[in-house]
Amino acid sequence: MTANTNMIGLKEKGSNELGAKLNELLANFQIHYQNLRAVHWNIRGRDFFDLHVKFEEYYTEAQLSIDEVAERILTLEVVPLHTFADYQDNSSIPVAKNLFSSEECVNIVVTGFQSLIKLEREVINLAGQLGDEGTIDMLGSYVANHEKHVWMLNAWLGKPKKS
Repeated sequence: MTANTNMIGLKEKGSNELGAKLNELLANFQIHYQNLRAVHWNIRGRDFFDLHVKFEEYYTEAQLSIDEVAERILTLEVVPLHTFADYQDNSSIPVAKNLFSSEECVNIVVTGFQSLIKLEREVINLAGQLGDEGTIDMLGSYVANHEKHVWMLNAWLGKPKKS
């Protein structure tokens, strides 16, 4: 590679910008993951069995995505965030605390997915400007999954669709 490109042929300056944005996504994923663990553990009521299993499915999926995002950051030759303080400082997703009812738990999960979708689209846009097909491909599948989760959870909440 040339002096101004990284090991995968992307411009260093753009890769550093993209790495920073991916680190923001990583921080949000980590808070979302921990929120999913919290609601999985603390859910109460008649929906316990269904939501307990569903939240486990979501946090297992998030755990895999977190690893992929961190490895993508490393591929861009940037250091991924790796402390809880960094995650909290760089995340826009609120930390779930003392949520027990089905509706509270589902709402915090929906909020997390919506925040991830917004940020994933921003990262895809930046990656497109840099010609980074690898990042675009990885995040495109995340967006599709998260959009489906939002739709299904909103259906569970009984929220009407917007006309």
